[in-house]
Amino acid sequence: MDDKIKKHIPNPKSRFLRVRCSSCGNEQVIFGSPASLIKCVVCENTLAVPRSGKGRVSTTIMEVLE
Repeated sequence: MDDKIKKHIPNPKSRFLRVRCSSCGNEQVIFGSPASLIKCVVCENTLAVPRSGKGRVSTTIMEVLE
């Protein structure tokens, strides 16, 4: 891409995260800035809590996806 175009397109500040549930070990992908409470699909343990900006992740982050 042209350098002029790259200057005008901002990079996103939020990312998707691959996390592992601390209770059951299930891995799932969540949004780093959630708008609602995120729970594990297997055991319903809380994985992330929304805050004013980025969410508070209460489990192990395995990978940051781009």
